Amino acid sequence: QEELVESGGGSVETGGSLRLSCAASGLTYSNLYMGWFRQAPGKEREGVAAIYIAGGSTYYADSVKGRFTISQDNAKNTVHLQMNSLKPEDTATYYCAADGYGLRITTYSYWGQGTHVTVSS
Repeated sequence: QEELVESGGGSVETGGSLRLSCAASGLTYSNLYMGWFRQAPGKEREGVAAIYIAGGSTYYADSVKGRFTISQDNAKNTVHLQMNSLKPEDTATYYCAADGYGLRITTYSYWGQGTHVTVSS
């Protein structure tokens, strides 16, 4: 079963923190990045953070640098997104993706169903 499952979304006040997790199973990888993307209502999906699973190199959107951290566990089949100092503009559905390059949305082969993050002002 090819599957990406996100968890950890929820509601938080401005300045709060959330930790998202993505567990991958049954995937065949060619491009060894996993990433987090988000889409707010009425807006296009955008890249948030990505990690090179085989080496650990990370990429971040300018809007989240210094606030969000992407990481992986030792098994390299689970990634996390630690989100600190959250702002209302971070409100979106967050999607985990696998088998792509950096923050390039169109390169990713696998997508989770998304987890909702709401940041109240």
